[in-house]
Amino acid sequence: MATSVKAPRSSFVLGLIGAVFLALFAGLIALGAWQVQRLGWKRDLIQRVESRVHAEPGDPPAPAQWPGVSAASDEYRHVRLRGRWLPGADTRVQAVTDLGPGFWLLSPLRTDAGYTVLVNRGYVPDARAAQSAPPPPGEAVVTGLLRLSEPGGGFLRDNQPWQDRWFSRDVAAIAAARKLDGAVAPYFVDAERAAPLPGDLRTAPQWPVGGLTVIKFPDHHLQYALTWFALALMVLWAGWRVWREEARRRAAAA
Repeated sequence: MATSVKAPRSSFVLGLIGAVFLALFAGLIALGAWQVQRLGWKRDLIQRVESRVHAEPGDPPAPAQWPGVSAASDEYRHVRLRGRWLPGADTRVQAVTDLGPGFWLLSPLRTDAGYTVLVNRGYVPDARAAQSAPPPPGEAVVTGLLRLSEPGGGFLRDNQPWQDRWFSRDVAAIAAARKLDGAVAPYFVDAERAAPLPGDLRTAPQWPVGGLTVIKFPDHHLQYALTWFALALMVLWAGWRVWREEARRRAAAA
């Protein structure tokens, strides 16, 4: 029995099918190329941050430089502050760290240059530990990493200054809630760890514990790029199958 062969498709249908395959192929190639560009950007970012973190600490941006402070040029800079702590103005911000859930303890430091910087002195496990860890009096020298303000709040949780509940380190809102006078930097500083943690974390270290800044940037762009390019090849293969089937139909019809 002869095998039945379907009739050839019309030129309109072939053109429509070809346009769909071409659009899919071009779109997937564009997505793959975009992920390749993102890969280069992410690796450049990682290299920039690594160089800043391990550099010698320098002066933080002064008030005249504040309008130009940005993540691209300043975040994770290794800086050193000198000044005096402002007593009675600490702020607890909810946090989840390698040591468990708890709070970041932010304290304002009035620098020798005359402006104020909020310093994340580190992690405390609960409110009681935060209240028992006031900043030391006298001249202070703080070394740490410059971080940009986190306005608004945390994931699905807005800051509630009227209840003194904070889910993000929103510099402007905290400065307003604490009624800090004078110029307040639009960034904060994650203080470095003053002493190593004990091997047994059940033994409470000296709170707060600094140096818990997470410097990790997910880098899956190569995987995404290969996925998009693979899908583009699958579309190309499917288009070739349609073309071969159409050629067989036309040969049979002739």
